[in-house]
Amino acid sequence: MKSTAATTLAFSQAGNLFAAGSGDPYLSNIGIQLYTLRNQIATDAPATLKVVAAAGYKQVEPYGFPKSDAMISAAKDAGLAIHSAHFEWDSVVHPKDEAMSDFSKILETAQKIGLSHLVIPYVLEQDRKTLDGYKKLAENFNKAAALAAKAGIQLAYHNHNFEFDPKEGGKSGYDIFIEEFSPAMMFEVDIFWVKLAGIDPVELIKKLKGRVSQLHLKDLKDGIPMPKYAGELPVDAFKELGNGIIPMPPILAAAKEARVKHCHVEQDQSPDPLASIRQSAAFLAKL
Repeated sequence: MKSTAATTLAFSQAGNLFAAGSGDPYLSNIGIQLYTLRNQIATDAPATLKVVAAAGYKQVEPYGFPKSDAMISAAKDAGLAIHSAHFEWDSVVHPKDEAMSDFSKILETAQKIGLSHLVIPYVLEQDRKTLDGYKKLAENFNKAAALAAKAGIQLAYHNHNFEFDPKEGGKSGYDIFIEEFSPAMMFEVDIFWVKLAGIDPVELIKKLKGRVSQLHLKDLKDGIPMPKYAGELPVDAFKELGNGIIPMPPILAAAKEARVKHCHVEQDQSPDPLASIRQSAAFLAKL
């Protein structure tokens, strides 16, 4: 990482803006999904997390939990809160036994760290080819959510765009999740992928009022064909907040109305992730 001290100093202005912000519950406690900075974290986690804090972010959402000790340690050292993590989803999608013992071990580790949320970040194509496949996923998710609830942890599912692809009878996998999820199982709504599927994120959040635990905030480049359910995206489809076609104020208003707990900035691809997270933080600080 080049000149980390200088970068951290430059980012401090964004943090000051957040401190003097509008009092919005999400902006005053804005998070970031650390997958955005995966390459930088692999090189120097402590320096990267210091930059995150200096940019104005207040909390982080690690990925790959429980194999994320370096991220968690660096975040705590930088004064960043950690409420949520994306975890090794196969412990729920393909549990090795009826008791979901692998997932139970993850819950124990999450409790020790003090996490309040765990998120299933993805499911492989082989597990989501049919509506019956989605029903099986929902069954496993509900079982895991019940275990998580007993541990005082909220389980949620993070969407991409493929869940919205219509299947038999025009119904989508996400429709199945909405129908089948138990009250203990929640949604982490990624507004970028929802928009890419041709769905209004605000309307979806409203529809799921009381069932959305967290949001991922990211922006979508203008001109990307929609709806798009599968296939490769150009790397520049992922934009900093304010540089795309998704208005953020209505998203935040809908989140508040729907009782969403946390919002995390994420940008899957960027030629300069550190500059991108600064730009997104500065945009939010002006709202």
